[in-house]
Amino acid sequence: MANKVLLINEGAAFLTESLIANLKKAGITTVQTEPVISKIEREKDDTNLFFLLAGEYIYELPELLVYLKDMCGDEERVLCVAGYDKEIAEIEETIPEGIISRIFHRPFDVKVLTAELLSIITEDEERKKDKHILLVDDDVTFLRMMQSWLSSKYVITAVKSGMQALTYIASHNPDLILLDYDMPVSPGPQIFEMIKSEPASARIPVIFLTGKADRESVMAVMRLKPDGYLLKTASREKIMESVDHFFASQKWENLYVDS
Repeated sequence: MANKVLLINEGAAFLTESLIANLKKAGITTVQTEPVISKIEREKDDTNLFFLLAGEYIYELPELLVYLKDMCGDEERVLCVAGYDKEIAEIEETIPEGIISRIFHRPFDVKVLTAELLSIITEDEERKKDKHILLVDDDVTFLRMMQSWLSSKYVITAVKSGMQALTYIASHNPDLILLDYDMPVSPGPQIFEMIKSEPASARIPVIFLTGKADRESVMAVMRLKPDGYLLKTASREKIMESVDHFFASQKWENLYVDS
Protein backbone atom coordinates (compact mmCIF):
# COMPACT_ATOMS: atom_id res chain seq x y z
CA MET A 1 0.00 0.00 0.00
CA ALA A 2 1.41 3.38 -0.99
CA ASN A 3 1.47 6.12 1.61
CA LYS A 4 -1.83 7.94 1.43
CA VAL A 5 -3.44 10.88 3.23
CA LEU A 6 -7.18 11.43 3.12
CA LEU A 7 -7.81 15.18 3.28
CA ILE A 8 -11.32 15.92 4.55
CA ASN A 9 -12.53 19.45 3.89
CA GLU A 10 -15.25 21.42 2.18
CA GLY A 11 -14.48 23.27 -1.01
CA ALA A 12 -11.18 23.98 -2.74
CA ALA A 13 -8.71 26.59 -1.58
CA PHE A 14 -5.12 27.65 -2.13
CA LEU A 15 -4.18 26.09 1.22
CA THR A 16 -5.39 22.61 0.30
CA GLU A 17 -3.88 22.77 -3.19
CA SER A 18 -0.54 23.81 -1.72
CA LEU A 19 -0.65 21.05 0.89
CA ILE A 20 -1.49 18.40 -1.72
CA ALA A 21 1.35 19.60 -3.95
CA ASN A 22 3.87 19.48 -1.08
CA LEU A 23 2.82 15.99 -0.02
CA LYS A 24 3.03 14.79 -3.62
CA LYS A 25 6.63 16.02 -3.83
CA ALA A 26 7.37 13.93 -0.75
CA GLY A 27 5.88 10.81 -2.37
CA ILE A 28 2.59 10.89 -0.46
CA THR A 29 -0.66 10.35 -2.35
CA THR A 30 -3.33 12.76 -1.10
CA VAL A 31 -7.01 12.21 -1.83
CA GLN A 32 -9.35 15.11 -1.11
CA THR A 33 -12.92 14.35 -0.11
CA GLU A 34 -15.93 16.25 1.11
CA PRO A 35 -16.98 15.76 4.76
CA VAL A 36 -19.45 13.04 3.77
CA ILE A 37 -19.32 9.74 5.66
CA SER A 38 -20.12 7.58 2.63
CA LYS A 39 -17.24 9.12 0.67
CA ILE A 40 -14.80 8.66 3.55
CA GLU A 41 -15.91 5.02 3.85
CA ARG A 42 -14.91 4.38 0.22
CA GLU A 43 -11.36 5.58 0.83
CA LYS A 44 -10.59 4.58 4.40
CA ASP A 45 -9.20 1.06 4.04
CA ASP A 46 -5.96 2.01 2.27
CA THR A 47 -5.37 5.30 4.08
CA ASN A 48 -2.41 5.96 6.38
CA LEU A 49 -3.63 9.23 7.85
CA PHE A 50 -6.92 11.13 8.06
CA PHE A 51 -6.51 14.90 8.01
CA LEU A 52 -9.60 16.90 8.96
CA LEU A 53 -9.28 20.49 7.81
CA ALA A 54 -12.05 22.15 9.78
CA GLY A 55 -14.30 24.95 8.60
CA GLU A 56 -17.71 26.36 9.40
CA TYR A 57 -19.23 23.11 8.15
CA ILE A 58 -18.25 21.19 11.30
CA TYR A 59 -20.92 22.98 13.35
CA GLU A 60 -23.57 21.46 11.09
CA LEU A 61 -22.16 17.91 10.90
CA PRO A 62 -21.99 16.43 14.40
CA GLU A 63 -22.51 12.95 12.94
CA LEU A 64 -19.22 13.33 11.03
CA LEU A 65 -17.30 13.96 14.24
CA VAL A 66 -18.96 10.98 15.93
CA TYR A 67 -18.05 8.80 12.93
CA LEU A 68 -14.39 9.89 13.04
CA LYS A 69 -14.28 9.36 16.80
CA ASP A 70 -15.63 5.83 16.52
CA MET A 71 -13.54 4.83 13.52
CA CYS A 72 -10.22 6.21 14.72
CA GLY A 73 -10.82 5.16 18.32
CA ASP A 74 -11.88 1.57 17.65
CA GLU A 75 -9.51 0.90 14.76
CA GLU A 76 -6.41 2.81 15.94
CA ARG A 77 -6.30 4.94 12.83
CA VAL A 78 -4.21 8.10 12.67
CA LEU A 79 -6.30 11.28 12.82
CA CYS A 80 -4.99 14.84 12.61
CA VAL A 81 -7.15 17.96 12.73
CA ALA A 82 -6.53 21.57 11.76
CA GLY A 83 -8.59 24.71 12.17
CA TYR A 84 -9.12 27.92 14.09
CA ASP A 85 -9.36 27.79 17.88
CA LYS A 86 -13.18 27.77 17.99
CA GLU A 87 -13.34 24.98 15.40
CA ILE A 88 -10.80 22.92 17.34
CA ALA A 89 -12.80 23.43 20.52
CA GLU A 90 -15.94 22.22 18.72
CA ILE A 91 -14.14 19.09 17.50
CA GLU A 92 -12.76 18.33 20.97
CA GLU A 93 -16.30 18.39 22.37
CA THR A 94 -16.86 15.11 20.48
CA ILE A 95 -13.43 13.61 19.77
CA PRO A 96 -11.27 13.07 22.89
CA GLU A 97 -7.69 14.29 22.87
CA GLY A 98 -6.32 10.74 23.01
CA ILE A 99 -7.83 9.85 19.63
CA ILE A 100 -6.40 12.88 17.81
CA SER A 101 -2.73 12.31 16.96
CA ARG A 102 -1.93 15.97 16.28
CA ILE A 103 -3.77 19.32 16.32
CA PHE A 104 -2.71 22.19 14.05
CA HIS A 105 -3.99 25.66 14.88
CA ARG A 106 -4.52 28.08 12.02
CA PRO A 107 -2.80 30.04 10.64
CA PHE A 108 0.09 27.69 9.90
CA ASP A 109 2.96 27.32 7.43
CA VAL A 110 2.13 24.70 4.79
CA LYS A 111 5.75 23.53 4.56
CA VAL A 112 5.93 23.02 8.32
CA LEU A 113 2.56 21.25 8.27
CA THR A 114 3.77 18.94 5.47
CA ALA A 115 6.89 18.03 7.43
CA GLU A 116 4.79 17.26 10.52
CA LEU A 117 2.44 15.00 8.56
CA LEU A 118 5.38 13.14 7.02
CA SER A 119 6.81 12.59 10.50
CA ILE A 120 3.49 11.19 11.74
CA ILE A 121 3.24 8.79 8.78
CA THR A 122 6.80 7.59 9.42
CA GLU A 123 6.01 7.00 13.10
CA ASP A 124 2.91 5.01 12.14
CA GLU A 125 4.90 2.84 9.73
CA GLU A 126 7.46 2.13 12.46
CA ARG A 127 4.64 1.18 14.84
CA LYS A 128 3.32 -1.30 12.28
CA LYS A 129 6.78 -2.86 12.00
CA ASP A 130 6.29 -4.09 15.56
CA LYS A 131 3.57 -6.44 14.32
CA HIS A 132 4.82 -10.00 13.91
CA ILE A 133 3.45 -12.41 11.29
CA LEU A 134 4.17 -16.15 11.12
CA LEU A 135 4.03 -17.50 7.54
CA VAL A 136 3.49 -21.24 7.14
CA ASP A 137 3.66 -22.79 3.65
CA ASP A 138 5.44 -25.76 2.08
CA ASP A 139 5.77 -23.89 -1.24
CA VAL A 140 9.18 -22.26 -0.84
CA THR A 141 8.71 -19.96 -3.84
CA PHE A 142 5.41 -18.62 -2.51
CA LEU A 143 6.85 -18.38 0.99
CA ARG A 144 9.77 -16.24 -0.19
CA MET A 145 7.48 -14.04 -2.27
CA MET A 146 5.13 -13.37 0.65
CA GLN A 147 8.04 -12.76 2.99
CA SER A 148 9.50 -10.24 0.54
CA TRP A 149 6.19 -8.39 0.22
CA LEU A 150 5.22 -8.29 3.90
CA SER A 151 8.66 -7.62 5.39
CA SER A 152 8.53 -4.05 4.10
CA LYS A 153 6.01 -3.33 6.87
CA TYR A 154 5.99 -6.22 9.33
CA VAL A 155 8.31 -8.53 11.22
CA ILE A 156 8.09 -11.87 9.38
CA THR A 157 8.99 -15.41 10.41
CA ALA A 158 8.64 -18.00 7.65
CA VAL A 159 8.51 -21.78 8.16
CA LYS A 160 7.98 -24.62 5.69
CA SER A 161 5.81 -27.02 7.66
CA GLY A 162 3.10 -27.22 10.26
CA MET A 163 5.40 -28.95 12.73
CA GLN A 164 7.93 -26.12 12.44
CA ALA A 165 5.09 -23.68 13.08
CA LEU A 166 4.02 -25.50 16.26
CA THR A 167 7.61 -25.60 17.50
CA TYR A 168 7.95 -21.88 16.89
CA ILE A 169 4.64 -21.00 18.56
CA ALA A 170 5.65 -22.96 21.65
CA SER A 171 8.09 -20.16 22.55
CA HIS A 172 6.81 -17.19 20.52
CA ASN A 173 3.54 -15.29 20.24
CA PRO A 174 3.04 -13.81 16.75
CA ASP A 175 0.28 -11.27 16.14
CA LEU A 176 -1.03 -13.17 13.10
CA ILE A 177 -0.55 -16.59 11.49
CA LEU A 178 -0.94 -17.05 7.73
CA LEU A 179 -1.34 -20.83 7.39
CA ASP A 180 -1.37 -22.86 4.17
CA TYR A 181 -4.52 -24.98 4.02
CA ASP A 182 -3.20 -27.65 1.63
CA MET A 183 0.10 -28.87 3.10
CA PRO A 184 1.22 -32.52 2.90
CA VAL A 185 2.06 -34.60 6.00
CA SER A 186 0.51 -32.09 8.43
CA PRO A 187 -2.39 -30.35 6.63
CA GLY A 188 -3.45 -26.85 7.56
CA PRO A 189 -6.71 -27.93 9.28
CA GLN A 190 -4.80 -30.31 11.57
CA ILE A 191 -2.27 -27.61 12.51
CA PHE A 192 -5.09 -25.12 13.01
CA GLU A 193 -6.84 -27.43 15.49
CA MET A 194 -3.59 -27.97 17.40
CA ILE A 195 -2.97 -24.22 17.61
CA LYS A 196 -6.47 -23.60 18.92
CA SER A 197 -6.30 -26.46 21.43
CA GLU A 198 -3.43 -24.87 23.35
CA PRO A 199 -4.38 -22.06 25.77
CA ALA A 200 -1.14 -20.18 25.03
CA SER A 201 -1.83 -19.99 21.28
CA ALA A 202 -5.62 -20.28 21.06
CA ARG A 203 -6.13 -16.52 20.81
CA ILE A 204 -3.65 -15.95 17.97
CA PRO A 205 -5.58 -14.99 14.79
CA VAL A 206 -5.18 -17.56 12.01
CA ILE A 207 -5.85 -16.84 8.33
CA PHE A 208 -5.84 -19.79 5.94
CA LEU A 209 -3.90 -19.49 2.67
CA THR A 210 -5.63 -21.32 -0.16
CA GLY A 211 -5.20 -21.59 -3.90
CA LYS A 212 -8.79 -22.73 -4.49
CA ALA A 213 -11.50 -20.14 -5.05
CA ASP A 214 -14.51 -22.35 -5.84
CA ARG A 215 -17.44 -22.20 -3.43
CA GLU A 216 -17.05 -25.77 -2.18
CA SER A 217 -13.38 -25.27 -1.30
CA VAL A 218 -14.04 -21.94 0.37
CA MET A 219 -16.87 -23.41 2.46
CA ALA A 220 -14.59 -26.26 3.54
CA VAL A 221 -11.99 -23.74 4.72
CA MET A 222 -14.46 -21.53 6.57
CA ARG A 223 -16.24 -24.48 8.21
CA LEU A 224 -13.29 -24.69 10.59
CA LYS A 225 -13.99 -21.10 11.71
CA PRO A 226 -10.60 -19.48 11.16
CA ASP A 227 -10.36 -15.70 11.34
CA GLY A 228 -10.51 -15.66 7.55
CA TYR A 229 -8.88 -16.91 4.38
CA LEU A 230 -6.58 -15.42 1.76
CA LEU A 231 -6.56 -16.47 -1.87
CA LYS A 232 -2.94 -17.19 -2.77
CA THR A 233 -3.44 -15.93 -6.33
CA ALA A 234 -4.48 -12.45 -5.13
CA SER A 235 -2.29 -9.54 -6.19
CA ARG A 236 0.44 -8.07 -4.01
CA GLU A 237 -1.63 -4.89 -3.60
CA LYS A 238 -4.72 -6.80 -2.42
CA ILE A 239 -2.73 -8.93 0.00
CA MET A 240 -1.02 -5.90 1.53
CA GLU A 241 -4.33 -4.06 1.81
CA SER A 242 -5.92 -7.03 3.57
CA VAL A 243 -3.11 -7.38 6.12
CA ASP A 244 -2.96 -3.61 6.71
CA HIS A 245 -6.71 -3.52 7.20
CA PHE A 246 -6.59 -6.41 9.66
CA PHE A 247 -4.02 -4.73 11.89
CA ALA A 248 -5.88 -1.42 11.71
CA SER A 249 -9.30 -2.86 12.53
CA GLN A 250 -8.72 -6.40 13.88
CA LYS A 251 -11.19 -7.54 11.23
CA TRP A 252 -10.24 -9.64 8.20
CA GLU A 253 -11.87 -9.04 4.82
CA ASN A 254 -11.73 -12.21 2.73
CA LEU A 255 -10.48 -11.98 -0.86
CA TYR A 256 -13.05 -13.92 -2.88
CA VAL A 257 -11.62 -13.35 -6.33
CA ASP A 258 -8.27 -13.42 -8.02
CA SER A 259 -7.34 -9.78 -8.63
